[in-house]
Amino acid sequence: MKILVDADACPAVIKEILYRAAERAQMPLILIANKLLRVPPSPWIRALQVPSGFDVADQRIAEEAEPGDLVITADVPLAAQVIAKGALVIDPRGEQLDAGNIQARLTMRNFMEELRGSGVETGGPASFSSADKRSFANLLDRILAKEIRRQNAP
Repeated sequence: MKILVDADACPAVIKEILYRAAERAQMPLILIANKLLRVPPSPWIRALQVPSGFDVADQRIAEEAEPGDLVITADVPLAAQVIAKGALVIDPRGEQLDAGNIQARLTMRNFMEELRGSGVETGGPASFSSADKRSFANLLDRILAKEIRRQNAP
C-alpha cells in the first residue's frame, strides 16, 4: 500500500497527520500537486510536482493509484476513478468513500454544480473543524493498522 495525496487542496493539518503516519507505519506517502511542496526529509515521504493545468494532478493520481492503495482527496470524480481501480479513499474530513457511497456523492456534486451554473447561491462547505481532524486521524489509524496486520500475517 502507498498513500497518494491530492495535495493542492489538502489542509496543512491533514498533511502533518499523514507525515507522522507514514513515518510510523513506514509506508510510502506521495503528495501530488501543481505547486512546489515542502515535505519533511524522509525515505517514506516525497512530493511530486505536476505541470499546472485543469485536473493535471488528479490525472496523475489516477494513473499512479493501484488496487489497495490509499488516496486522500476531496475531489469526488477523482475518488470515483480510483475506487474503480480498487483503491481506498478518505476525504480530508475523515469520510471513507467507497463503491457503496460514491455514486450518491457524484450525484449530489453534479446537482450542486447545476444549481450553481443556473445562478443559485449554494454556499460553500463548512469550515474545517477539530472534529474533522479527529475523524480523519481515527479513520487513517484504523486503515493503516489493518494494512500492517495484513502485511504481518503469515
